Amino acid sequence: MPLDLNRLPLRSSRTVDLNLLKVRIATNLEEFAAYAYFSREAPPGEEPDHEIYCIDLDRDDHDTDELARLADRSLRAKRFRTGYYLNHVFGDPAYLITEGRRSYVFGRRLERTVWPYFVKRILTDFAVDHGYLHLKAAAFVLDGGATLLVGPNAGGKTVFMTQACLAGARFLSNTHLLVRDGYAYGVPSAVRVRRDASFGPLIDRHGLTEHLEQGDFVASPELLFPGEPVDAAPIRNIVITDFDPSRPPGFEEIPTTRSELFLDQFAFAVTTYGLKDDLMNHCGGDVLRFTDVLGAMKAQLAELVGGARCFRSNVDMLDPAARDAVLRELAGTHSAGAPATGAAAGLQAAGR
Repeated sequence: MPLDLNRLPLRSSRTVDLNLLKVRIATNLEEFAAYAYFSREAPPGEEPDHEIYCIDLDRDDHDTDELARLADRSLRAKRFRTGYYLNHVFGDPAYLITEGRRSYVFGRRLERTVWPYFVKRILTDFAVDHGYLHLKAAAFVLDGGATLLVGPNAGGKTVFMTQACLAGARFLSNTHLLVRDGYAYGVPSAVRVRRDASFGPLIDRHGLTEHLEQGDFVASPELLFPGEPVDAAPIRNIVITDFDPSRPPGFEEIPTTRSELFLDQFAFAVTTYGLKDDLMNHCGGDVLRFTDVLGAMKAQLAELVGGARCFRSNVDMLDPAARDAVLRELAGTHSAGAPATGAAAGLQAAGR
């Protein structure tokens, strides 16, 4: 019998709230590890902006030859069939079928596709269609102003964010932001934590779900931090986290030109996640539309950086004195280009 996408065996579903948009995730599994990556559910009856159907082939068998015939002809779908999902995330071959705002994926361990690929692509598509800029960035709010955190892998972004929130800042986002007109809009999600003195007991007490990265776990921000998370805030600061204890500590304001170059490579979602082919597909394969969209987003990136104070941080945020000095600086209202004298003085004192 031919595959009927409208009659798939669905045994659980959840509509998750991503702040500016809602996404329904449905699966043929009774329990699905992908749900743990989302911290907020949409109100009952809320119409989703997108739907993802994840069908595990170990739970219900389907003819893979038929799936291959029905699968998209996009580059992403071809990569899925080789077991390559996005960046460094791999798994069994999977079959991607897209029908408008519905995505169907057939394979195994499909939690490896939901947060690593679908969320990133859906957020980018939404940003294009509604005039936002999609960034890979963490963020917190101090005295009403948002601080965006960007950085290379292992640059200390998560430690910076968690320590700021444990010290009284309000959580805005862990990984994704949508930006428009000087405001940052958080994307509610779980936070990745490691087993250490701060979070080890919490991991055991709540039986947290393991992250795709071995040794890490995921938990909702409400479980980790005091105070309710914030949905949106005006952007005050951008901090490039560059922690390396072998180098002298420092927290310095840097030119917007340097910040823009860095964000273009490490925070701009299309570049960071390798979504250029997905964006081209979203633009209907039209080169002119693609370049118009890309140009508009790059202009938004330049505007964002030009309107914020930009810092480079090599700070041990686990040191209370250094952390407090940095947070005092970030809570200030100094004009862009002013020297970060407060934080520098605090770091010097902490290093004595």
